[in-house]
Amino acid sequence: EMRHKIFEKVGTVLSLLFPIATPFLAGVAVAATALAGRYGIQAWQAFKARPPRPKIKKFYEGGFQPTMTKREAALILGIRENVPAEKVKEAHRKVMVANHPDAGGSHFLASKINEAKDVMLGKTKGGGSPF
Repeated sequence: EMRHKIFEKVGTVLSLLFPIATPFLAGVAVAATALAGRYGIQAWQAFKARPPRPKIKKFYEGGFQPTMTKREAALILGIRENVPAEKVKEAHRKVMVANHPDAGGSHFLASKINEAKDVMLGKTKGGGSPF
């Protein structure tokens, strides 16, 4: 019987709190949803405002040295300075396809690309580019 009275009292307390607790919990849920939505909107705006990243591999930009160095040649071909001759030829082919004079590229760039290949392969003539 003692247990019965305790449960009865607990039940009475819960029945008094339940009508108050329900609107409070609903308010907390609405507030949490509003804060999450606000955070989501701010995150989306920050994401949209960031500068775009280039998706294309950047090639060498800038002027050329009077006498081409191995570093400059590697930058033009988009490779490291110490790569095997096979990789140099492969890189030369790729860059030349994109810049060949027969395909609308310039003769000047084609000559610089060829000079870069010669420098990387150790076949420099000493004269440099005719341009």
